[in-house]
Amino acid sequence: MIGQIVTHEKFGYRGVVVDIDFNFGLSDEWYEQVARSRPPKDKPWYRVLVHSSDQETYVAERHLACAGGGLPIVHPRLDEFFDKKVGDHYVRTRDLN
Repeated sequence: MIGQIVTHEKFGYRGVVVDIDFNFGLSDEWYEQVARSRPPKDKPWYRVLVHSSDQETYVAERHLACAGGGLPIVHPRLDEFFDKKVGDHYVRTRDLN
């Protein structure tokens, strides 16, 4: 779900989901070079803003888990996507232009 705070199960970082592709949406070249565990292309993939960095990742669903605790995410682009944090997720109350 967009706005959900997640943890990457393999690498341990926390982040917030900002976009979802219902199937893998990048190039075959990217997949061959980066997706070394070969997650399925026919399952959802997520754009995630990484906590305490300026990085954004593209992650297969099988590598993500909901992050409990509700601790906020710190990322310089967070305000571009969301207006506020409610519990363990972020929400947008204004329209995207």
